[in-house]
Amino acid sequence: MDVNNIWNSFLNSIKSQIADIAYETWFSETKLLNIKDNVATVLVPYPVHKKNLSENYNDIIEETFTDITGSNFKFNYVIEEEVENNLSDDNKVIGIPNNDTFESNLESKYTFENFMVGPSNKFAVASALAVAEQPGKMYNPLFIYGASGLGKTHLMHSIGNYIVKNSNKKVLYITCDNFVSDFVDICRKNTSTNNMDAIKQFKNKYRDIDVLIIDDIHNLVGANSAQQEFFNTFNELYHNEKQIIISSDRSPDDIKKLEDRLKTRFSWGLQVNIDYPDFNLRMSILNKKIENNELTGIVPEDVKEYIASNYVGDVRKLEGAITRVFAYATMMNGSDITLDLAIEALKDYFGKTVTPKNKMDQVIQIICDHYNLTQEELLSKKRSNEIALPRQVAMYICRVYLDENLTKIGTQFGGKNHTTVIHAVEKIKQEILKDDVLNNEIQKMVNELR
Repeated sequence: MDVNNIWNSFLNSIKSQIADIAYETWFSETKLLNIKDNVATVLVPYPVHKKNLSENYNDIIEETFTDITGSNFKFNYVIEEEVENNLSDDNKVIGIPNNDTFESNLESKYTFENFMVGPSNKFAVASALAVAEQPGKMYNPLFIYGASGLGKTHLMHSIGNYIVKNSNKKVLYITCDNFVSDFVDICRKNTSTNNMDAIKQFKNKYRDIDVLIIDDIHNLVGANSAQQEFFNTFNELYHNEKQIIISSDRSPDDIKKLEDRLKTRFSWGLQVNIDYPDFNLRMSILNKKIENNELTGIVPEDVKEYIASNYVGDVRKLEGAITRVFAYATMMNGSDITLDLAIEALKDYFGKTVTPKNKMDQVIQIICDHYNLTQEELLSKKRSNEIALPRQVAMYICRVYLDENLTKIGTQFGGKNHTTVIHAVEKIKQEILKDDVLNNEIQKMVNELR
C-alpha cells in the first residue's frame, strides 16, 4: 500500500471540498506516515493542527479517506518531535475551554488571504484561524504578542472578518486606549443624572457581544480602575463562552504593573508569538506590496534584496521603503529603478538599522553553498543525514558564533522548537571534538561569515 499516493489522492479530494485558506493552513503540510491496525497516523506541523483536525474536520477526513481506500480508519495525529522521541500527546491539552447594524470597527481590507505567512508567524496564523472557525470553543482567550509592526492587528481583524462573514455573531474590535477612554467617560458622569444610562450603554457595548477583540492591552498599565473594569468584563464574557482575543507588544508575564489576576486569566487560553520575519518572508512582503501597486516587473531583484536585507523589523517600514523608492524614481523624472537609485533614496531611511545582511540568512547561504543544498531543502522537515547534518551545523554556528537565542534560531530554521536547536548544538559540539575535518570545515565557514 503506497501511503504517499493514497495521501496525495486524499489531499486532492479535501482541497476541492473546503476553502483555500483552510486547506493551506490545516492540510497542505500534513503527511501520512503509516496505516496500521485500522489507524492512520498523520504527521502535522503543530499541536494546534492535532486539536483542530480531530475536533473540527474529523467527519470529512474519515469520510474522504474511506472513499479513497474503501476501508474505515481512525486517525492519530503526531508532530515531528513525537515521532523522533516516540511520544504520544493528548490532542486536547492545548487551550481551555443578525448583526447587520452592529458597529464592529473591523477593517475589511485585513483578511487571512492577504496575510503573508512565514516561519515567524505560521503558528500564530494557524491558531488564529482555529479561533475564527470555532469562536469561544478552541482557545479562549487567544493572546497574540510581538513587537510593533509585525502583523498582530492585521491578524486580529482577519479573525473578526472571518467570523462576521461566516456567522451572525457580534464582533467588536477596540483598542485598549478606546476602552480606557470609554470607561473614563462614564466615571466623569458619575454625579450626573444620566450616569445609569451611560453605565448601561458601556456594559451593552462590551458585554452584549460574542467576540471581543482588544488591541494593545499593555496600555492598561497605570489605569488601575480600568483594569478592574476589564477584569469584570473579561470574567462575564469568558463564563458565557464568548471569545476574547487580545494583543500586546510583549507576553503577559513581561507586562509590568499589570494585575496578577489578569495575567493569570490571559494564560487560561493560548499565547502565540509573532516574531520578526525572515529574509524570504520579507521578500514575499515586498513582492506583494509591488504587485498590489501594479508595479510588478520594474523592480530588479537586487533592489528588493537590498531592502529585505537591510530592514528586519517593522513590516510597515519595510513596505514604506519600497514606496519611498518609487516616489524617488518619480521625482527623478521617471528614472529606472536601480540599486544605486534605491541606495540613494533610502540613505536616510534605514538609519542605524542598516546591516550588510541578516547574519542567519548569511549562515544559511554559506551552508547551502558548502553542502550543495537549496535553502528549501535545508529548512525542510527532512531528516536524512545529507540534510540533517548541515542543518545542525548551521544551528550550531548561529548559536555559538552569532549568539542568537534558541527561539529565534528555531523560527529561522522552519519553526523548530528550542529543544531541537539545543540537541543540534550539543551534537555538533561533540562531533567536532572527534572529527577534525568537520571542525576545520566549520572554521572555514565561520571565517567566510566574518
